[in-house]
Amino acid sequence: MQSSEGVVSAMSQADDPGQAAEELARQLLHPYLGFVLFFCSASYDLQALGQALQQCFASVRVVGCTSAGEITAQGYGRNCITAVGFHHAHFSIATELIDQVEHFSLINAQDMVERLVGGCRSNTLAPIKGNTFALTLLDGLSSREEMVLAALSAALGDIPHFGGSAGDDNFLTHTHVYFNGVFHSGAAVVVLVNTWLDFEVFTTHHILPRSEKLVVTGADSPSRRVFELNAEPAAEEYARHIGVAVADLDHRTFAAHPLAVRIHDQYYVRAIQQVHADLSLSFYCAVENGIVLTAMKPGPILPNLETLFEGLQSRLGDLLLTIGCDCFLRRLELEDNGSLEQIGNFLRDQRVMGFNTYGEQFNGMHINQTFTGVAIARGRR
Repeated sequence: MQSSEGVVSAMSQADDPGQAAEELARQLLHPYLGFVLFFCSASYDLQALGQALQQCFASVRVVGCTSAGEITAQGYGRNCITAVGFHHAHFSIATELIDQVEHFSLINAQDMVERLVGGCRSNTLAPIKGNTFALTLLDGLSSREEMVLAALSAALGDIPHFGGSAGDDNFLTHTHVYFNGVFHSGAAVVVLVNTWLDFEVFTTHHILPRSEKLVVTGADSPSRRVFELNAEPAAEEYARHIGVAVADLDHRTFAAHPLAVRIHDQYYVRAIQQVHADLSLSFYCAVENGIVLTAMKPGPILPNLETLFEGLQSRLGDLLLTIGCDCFLRRLELEDNGSLEQIGNFLRDQRVMGFNTYGEQFNGMHINQTFTGVAIARGRR
């Protein structure tokens, strides 16, 4: 357990769902606990874990999702559950479930945001404007992130927004979000947080552009599947550009050789998910015919994170908590180059908790291979 003013963080490495929930409750429960956010391995018996969490936190709202790795108070974790509890005198939090993301519309988003704002405002903690941010947790295999985020972003207006797509320990089979005692697929959880504490929503990445360009010349946008790059079979052309055989393409190769789309002067990674037998490539983010993808290469992660947190601390002061959505491809890169423990220790020292995602969200954009989140300060008011 790690506690500080306004938040308490906890983790459990117990395999048994009941024991894991009890350990979290033992670390988090106190008379002023208003809300719990957690991230867990998909290796748990999710039905049993959902019931155990509901039982252990009967009077407290709990939301979360499955992950592709956890960020705990001790650094990076695996096959565990990490959580943070929020003090109701510091945070007014409202939550909603989107139970069918494929049917979510702008009207739905507007109605939802109105309810969320009303829920936060009922505690009269701080004015909504300038004191509120949104967090979304989405089914990471739904392929509906862009549609949901576009609607939410329009409805949220100037409320900053971030989030992550649920993972499943890199199996790419079933990802879930947790709401009201149940793990859901094909769904999303929206959390609106109102606080008198200072905070900043941010995104950063360490990916640098190369000179090579690949044009998407054949794609099925709804399924995020690219059949041709530069009028050649997509997997073959990608493999040729990075100098490997098609048979050697895997998650670690994708992490080491990302592609990105340039918007104004910023590059946004479009991470590859998998290779298909027909030599097409599935992506984690939106792709469509005609877009130009720039070949990218990873730079050093630690200097990028040091710069990020130096800036956050200079603007906000001492940080109370950072909720981080860290792409699982970044974690694979750290595992490959042997720096997972070093970066995990750095995140621990910065009071980061969160999870490795199948995609990140920042102010209405769905992005990949980033570290995105919110930093919350101790308060200087």
